[in-house]
Amino acid sequence: MADHRADPSALRFLIGHDLRSARERAKLKQTEAAKVLGCSQAKINYLESGKTQQKPDEVTALLRAYGADVEHVDRMASLAARADQGTWWAPFSDALPNWFKIFVGLEGLATAEFSYESLLLPGQLQTPDYAAGLLVGNLRVPPMDAPQVVRARMARQRLTDDTNPLRFRAVIEQYVLDRVVGGPQVMRAQLEHLLNLMRRDNIELRVMPVSVAVHDGLDGDFLLLDFGEAQSIGYIEYPTGAIYVQDQDQVSAYTLSADRLCAAALSVSDTADAIAARIETLATNSED
Repeated sequence: MADHRADPSALRFLIGHDLRSARERAKLKQTEAAKVLGCSQAKINYLESGKTQQKPDEVTALLRAYGADVEHVDRMASLAARADQGTWWAPFSDALPNWFKIFVGLEGLATAEFSYESLLLPGQLQTPDYAAGLLVGNLRVPPMDAPQVVRARMARQRLTDDTNPLRFRAVIEQYVLDRVVGGPQVMRAQLEHLLNLMRRDNIELRVMPVSVAVHDGLDGDFLLLDFGEAQSIGYIEYPTGAIYVQDQDQVSAYTLSADRLCAAALSVSDTADAIAARIETLATNSED
């Protein structure tokens, strides 16, 4: 996990999730875990919920009691030792809803991300002008705050980071390409940006054609985050909050859906052709 994307709240979230999962696999109750540390059940609950910082020695003791292997114990203890660093997104704190801040921190720590979007482009792929276009008339973002929200979204992007690029897969509905956000010139620049990004080895973008009437994405948009040292999580967003999918069986089901969506969508090369065709259409229309 990249230190320049450090986020103590996100690290506590990941460590707490791991502690809870390991305890449940060991079939121990929180009261039994409390005996390992000689503390109250409330403290175990706080450690597992990420409400308080987990110390490396506490993480080590608990995971050993749960029967975790040595390498896993060492990895999680190492994460706990790094959970007191600063928050990289602090300059944008006022522009981020409280419920969204954990996700921003987790995304910054992730090594890979999958996104299925039915209505718009994922934030990692957006240009500043496209992002600004999405905020016009937004009920939850006052016009005076929109520029800072756009800057925060751009700061999240790690696809072209030379030191630690995010491995990114996405499936978008065909409608996304046809929704001219911000006007023809803005949308044309956005589509050209997509083609440039798709030349990178760490990015895979596929379009789901309208001709595929039924597929796994009909249940709704979702996102998956993978980490080098922690368990993967799912993320489902709604207008005023989000749900984190942490049960690993459920995460596996979403991972299978992601693979099935990629298989049902256009190939990467056909997706690039579809994007290029729309660029040509926008260029022709702008000349008329």
